[in-house]
Amino acid sequence: MKRFTIFLMSLFVLGAASAQNSDDYKAFIKERKAVQKLVKQERDEKVSKEAKKMAKKYAKEGWKVTVGTLPLEKQLEKSFTMQYELDMNNSMPKYIRGEGKAISTSYDAAKMHAIADAKVVLAGNIQTEVAAIIEERLANHELGKEEAVAISNAVQVSKQVIVQSIGRVITVVECYRELKNKNYEVLVHIYYNGEMAAEAAKKAVREDLEKKGDKLAKELDELLGF
Repeated sequence: MKRFTIFLMSLFVLGAASAQNSDDYKAFIKERKAVQKLVKQERDEKVSKEAKKMAKKYAKEGWKVTVGTLPLEKQLEKSFTMQYELDMNNSMPKYIRGEGKAISTSYDAAKMHAIADAKVVLAGNIQTEVAAIIEERLANHELGKEEAVAISNAVQVSKQVIVQSIGRVITVVECYRELKNKNYEVLVHIYYNGEMAAEAAKKAVREDLEKKGDKLAKELDELLGF
């Protein structure tokens, strides 16, 4: 039980750090897969406990939610759960997360900028997910070295195209605090459907390969396997 608690806590820390460090995010992906094997009831109990703890921390820091929305604890609980939900039929998660924070003189403006920042983080995390799949394909000899390198390079330059391809996102956590200068600071956790994320990534990679006249563009669906 203690080992599970430590493991799950590390999962949350890695998830929060994903926007800053790609190596941490890769480790998070690996641990998320391992978490799927744990007993759901025990997992949900620990998620609830950690959500309560973080909600208290946020409250001490002055974060609060708008009237009519879910309590912050419930929002965090949902966010933590969604972080490691996997579609067991493929290598992509059910949802991919992005976190953003922004400050403005109005709440709506701060929220808009926070979501825009979160989409950039989301695109980076989609890149990482796809890169991890490519590495796995290469390790399993499903891709030739030249093919893997070409696609990996395309993934690395695909971030802006992915941002532009992202459709409707789900805002799971939305909280704010009023600063001493009367400005608003808004924090959001957004999620994007994993299948749609995979399609956005493939579109971005395909566009890059087509620009280079690479024949791999036509074989991308088969090569990536998602």
